[in-house]
Amino acid sequence: MTYALARPLVFDLETFAKLTGLHPEMVRRYVALGLLRASTDVQGRLWLRPDQVQAVARLQRLRAGFALNYAALGLVVDLLDRIAVLEATRIRPQRTGASTWT
Repeated sequence: MTYALARPLVFDLETFAKLTGLHPEMVRRYVALGLLRASTDVQGRLWLRPDQVQAVARLQRLRAGFALNYAALGLVVDLLDRIAVLEATRIRPQRTGASTWT
């Protein structure tokens, strides 16, 4: 059996909204659309992890730069995430028999 040494850092809805400059209803909308990941407690309150602050910044940059609606925003974020995964796992071709410049 293992025990957590510390509680994970999470923000309640109001604190998260203040940190990101969003209205709490906008945060709820982003969560409902699947653009932000949040957990709920037994009372139904939203709790967001610190990495979601970066996700909000990304969403705000995309909305400001490209004037995307919410459906397009979700699609673009999903495609950018898939591209990042593909680039991270891409195997660079190795040349066999090539001389080196040493």
